[in-house]
Amino acid sequence: MGGAKKKGAAAMEKSQDDSKAKDAGGKKDKKDKKGEKTERKAEITVILAEDQALKLIKSNNYLTIQELAKQTGVKISAANACLVGLLKKGAVKRAGGFSGHWIYQSA
Repeated sequence: MGGAKKKGAAAMEKSQDDSKAKDAGGKKDKKDKKGEKTERKAEITVILAEDQALKLIKSNNYLTIQELAKQTGVKISAANACLVGLLKKGAVKRAGGFSGHWIYQSA
């Protein structure tokens, strides 16, 4: 003889809390009339000054991309772009490393 399964006290309390939240305006994000979400993504640009990077490289003798990013507070991609630029100019040289984990030294 089947019947409705009884809910426990905790489940009943949770369902009451959920219904109160919906009544109070706890609705999910609505979509536009066309059905598309309105969301804007912000572009973040971080520039690392080459003289600041050179100063760190000279003070540390050897430096990796990860160490430069950590010490300057920029993303690894920004630190990598800076070191590649300095490498092309001849201000730094690769002293060791492998497969993208290079160790740089001032030239």
